[in-house]
Amino acid sequence: MNVELSGAKWFKSSRSSAGNDCVEVAHLDGGLVGVRDSKNPTGPALVFASGEWDAFMTCMQDGEFYRP
Repeated sequence: MNVELSGAKWFKSSRSSAGNDCVEVAHLDGGLVGVRDSKNPTGPALVFASGEWDAFMTCMQDGEFYRP
């Protein structure tokens, strides 16, 4: 899937530190969500459908990705 990202408005979590060691997210046309490495803003980005992003966020909030 090719998605145009040149006009995307990227943002970091409000919990991010002043450094660049985090991911950035952009809400894209068609309900898509882009995710990229803040250290490499011109590099590749992952693009998720809205349902995929919602499922990911739910798992994050439920702690499903924490290691024991």
